[in-house]
Amino acid sequence: MSSIRPEGGGHADAATTPILSGMYPDPSVCRVGEEYYLANSSFEYSPGVPIWRSRNLVSWRQIGNALTRDEQFPAGRSPSSRGIYAPTLRHHAGRFWLITTNIDDARGGHQIYHASDPAGPWSAPVCLTGLDGIDPDLAWDDEGTCLVTYCSWSESEIGIRQVAVDPEKGHVLEEPRWIWHGTGLAHSEGPHLYRRGDRWYLVIAEGGTDRGHVVSVARSGSPRGPFEAAPRNPVFTHRSTAHPVQNVGHADLVERPDGTWAAVYLGTRPRGRSPRFHVNGRETFLADVSWVDGWPRFEAARRHVPTGQRDFEDDFSAPGPDPRWVSPGQRPDRFVRGTPEGVVVGHAPSGTGEPSGLFTRVGGDHWEADFVVDPGEGACTVALRLDGSHWYGLRVADGEVTAVARVGQVRSALGSRPLPDSPVTLRVRSTEPTWNGPDDIELGLDGAGGFDVLARLDGRYLSTEVAGGFTGRLVGVWTESGEVLVRRVRFTERRA
Repeated sequence: MSSIRPEGGGHADAATTPILSGMYPDPSVCRVGEEYYLANSSFEYSPGVPIWRSRNLVSWRQIGNALTRDEQFPAGRSPSSRGIYAPTLRHHAGRFWLITTNIDDARGGHQIYHASDPAGPWSAPVCLTGLDGIDPDLAWDDEGTCLVTYCSWSESEIGIRQVAVDPEKGHVLEEPRWIWHGTGLAHSEGPHLYRRGDRWYLVIAEGGTDRGHVVSVARSGSPRGPFEAAPRNPVFTHRSTAHPVQNVGHADLVERPDGTWAAVYLGTRPRGRSPRFHVNGRETFLADVSWVDGWPRFEAARRHVPTGQRDFEDDFSAPGPDPRWVSPGQRPDRFVRGTPEGVVVGHAPSGTGEPSGLFTRVGGDHWEADFVVDPGEGACTVALRLDGSHWYGLRVADGEVTAVARVGQVRSALGSRPLPDSPVTLRVRSTEPTWNGPDDIELGLDGAGGFDVLARLDGRYLSTEVAGGFTGRLVGVWTESGEVLVRRVRFTERRA
């Protein structure tokens, strides 16, 4: 599928602008030579775990998804906000290594993959059986032993455990041991282990991934501990401040070629009246890291983020789907086929009831997405989706286009129009709020007479504060029956 990216419109401040805008949480980064590689969690969406490449830590290009086969992640079996949790991406001994947790896999939640090229293909999973918890990290000690450090919720305790493993065979080589329970805040999780000089540093998240989120750190002369907590933990947080970026945490550090350090971390950008609402999910941000008295200090990144990185126009003329397209149900390769006119989207039921459709993550505060569709005899919906119970869409069926809203257990049909001659441009647009929320969502048709709005809806109902969970908004199309031809999709962030 071809992807034409418009020229960027300038730069934005990295202190308040994500380097990856949209639902790209739990970032993990590593460097090989002059290039950086980054992975994110993906939850129920397939293909899973987006992989990115950059040379400057602010301009990123998605080069693939790591989990593209059923043996890696069985698509369509994980409900909303389940599936693939936080990964760690590392490079060791000439190979890329990825460890993550599939919380729905009976073979063993923590799973290790490797690849010679981070764009893929990635190996079949090596499953670590008998280990509980989430958020696994990979590190190798001076003898080359692989250590998995993870958030454990075993027995009555929650904290950070560690165990030596054989990453090739999946053998657990010893009994897991507790290495740190954090500073006393809730939910010690997201550990990452690094060596700097003669010390090992353990960086974790605490406080939960909501407004109380923080980064804390401890250090030791050994990767196995014992660990000494930093005297001024947490070392990074925006809790109880007016900063426009909240929920910051789950940081991963990386050393630049010049010896300076940086960190990627997740954050949200809530808007509207209290309690304020974040809609894009947890996004990836950048901080600079200096070292003071042997401890990391997080500072606002002295960088500018190019605007327009999320803008695209896809006419589906290139072979294979662009890696931006994912599905909460079956993988796209199960129900999508290319044609000279575009891409044909068919119907493919999933085990969870979630729709099998072509979706892409939404980035930016205000935007518009156009889907140029020839429905033929099929029935389809173009929708903005937070999860299966929270979405707004345009349903095409029986010769009509109808605006539909689903909020919890309530589904309402709103305005409708006779279906115009095909192809029809179905538009979903985020615009300024009128109900004290983050935005308003407009659903309608674009044609010779301009934009015909069928419904304008409060964006608060498609927010994490309303729906719960760990994901964010995606926009896409699914088919209820028959097949529909999608000729082109355009997504543009609307800038003031």
